[in-house]
Amino acid sequence: MTRIVLLVMGVVLILMGVLWTLQGLDVVGGSAMSGNTLWAVVGPIVVVVGAVLLFRGLRTQPTQRDL
Repeated sequence: MTRIVLLVMGVVLILMGVLWTLQGLDVVGGSAMSGNTLWAVVGPIVVVVGAVLLFRGLRTQPTQRDL
C-alpha cells in the first residue's frame, strides 16, 4: 500500500509542479498564479519533491499486498 501511495503522490506532485511552473512563467493563463514569479520558483521545487517520492516508490520492494 505504501508503494502505491508513494507512486501516486509522486505523479500528482510532478504534474502540479509542472502546471505551477507554466503558470508562473505565464505560459498557461487564466489564473491569479499566471505571470507570478513565485510559482515559477515553487513549481520546480514541487517537481523535485514529486520525483523523489516517485523514485522511492519505484525502489521500494513490492509486498504481497501490492501485487
